Amino acid sequence: MAEEFTEVEFADQKLLVPRGGYYDRFRSNPDLNEVVRDPTAGNIDWFRRIPKQKVESRVGSIWAPNFYYRASTIQLLMTAPLERLQAMLPMPLEPLRAWPGRGLVALTFFSYAVCDNDPYDEVSIAVVVRRPGAGGSSIADLLGQLKRRSFYAHVLALPVTTEIARVRGVFGYQLPKWLTGISVKIGADVRASIAATDGSPDLTLEAPLPKFTKVPSQSRMGRSTMVHQVDGRWHTTTVQSNTLSFAQKTLPREVTLTRHSGPMTDLLNGLGASRILQLDVVRDVQLVLNMPVPLNAPGFA
Repeated sequence: MAEEFTEVEFADQKLLVPRGGYYDRFRSNPDLNEVVRDPTAGNIDWFRRIPKQKVESRVGSIWAPNFYYRASTIQLLMTAPLERLQAMLPMPLEPLRAWPGRGLVALTFFSYAVCDNDPYDEVSIAVVVRRPGAGGSSIADLLGQLKRRSFYAHVLALPVTTEIARVRGVFGYQLPKWLTGISVKIGADVRASIAATDGSPDLTLEAPLPKFTKVPSQSRMGRSTMVHQVDGRWHTTTVQSNTLSFAQKTLPREVTLTRHSGPMTDLLNGLGASRILQLDVVRDVQLVLNMPVPLNAPGFA
């Protein structure tokens, strides 16, 4: 049976969203007592600790932060030449040095099964950067980010599968989003793919299913911070994570990343992203996407 849609307005744009879905019913301000009755949402106790507020943004008054009640991710952390990374970063951002001459690029596939703006998939290519205002050595910065599970990155591409996700990202956050086909599957094995805008293959990823570790809610928290410009001024946008089931492999040998042709392949090739250092597969995670806030750090006027 075909899914029914209804028209809504966001950022002065008319968009189609699933009729009776989360955005249609709640407009990003959900009644958590209603959400808890959704068996696909899982345990949502963590979200009760994070009250939503109505805030002013570049697209008007909106409810924030945005909640992702059930999601999964597949990430490849790869090395790339520092000079190529630096050439792709706006000043004064600096790529985080993993060892002499090499920095880090993260390719991440996201699948959001239950969230405030309805299910969608997303792919990110990001350069891991030094924490704005950090002093000391790059290695100390890297070790600190690893210890805290708190990473800083500059996102170069962030395509999505739904129009409301694209419009929210482009107009609300000024992130590099476009609409395309994406598939993320964690089943008998791990598979993910993204298409070019003409529907032809861009990137495909395959790996054996790793052994997962389940942890209690709120016992493995993390934080990823995007460093980007909004209306010409530097901002940070933080994503908080509550991981529930994950697997991690260092120097994985059985991962196949096939580069076909398309913007994501071209970007990885341009960055010189090559050796895979780490595979992270998160089967169950909850996320909170905060609004951009101005960055106050030396050199970031």
